[in-house]
Amino acid sequence: MFAIFLKFAENLAKAPEFMDAHKAWIKQGFDDGVFLMVGSVQPNMGGAVLAHGVARGEIEARVNDDPFVMEGIVTAEILEILPARADPRLEFLMG
Repeated sequence: MFAIFLKFAENLAKAPEFMDAHKAWIKQGFDDGVFLMVGSVQPNMGGAVLAHGVARGEIEARVNDDPFVMEGIVTAEILEILPARADPRLEFLMG
């Protein structure tokens, strides 16, 4: 499982220009069954993604394909989490 933090960077002013492409990137992550959740990091610091079911190399490639990353609108930090215990509602993450 991965926690991906997308922190606003120097090209933040370009965000509106690439927002539709960024949203399409998010949709693809959900359509592929990789993204579990996306949301904003408060206060107005960027975004976060929870992902699972793929290897680190695939996550890195996917993150590097985000138009916001490619355009320097955000910088990405990928943290890998090896679940040791989970609520029964999240049992699928343990595999």
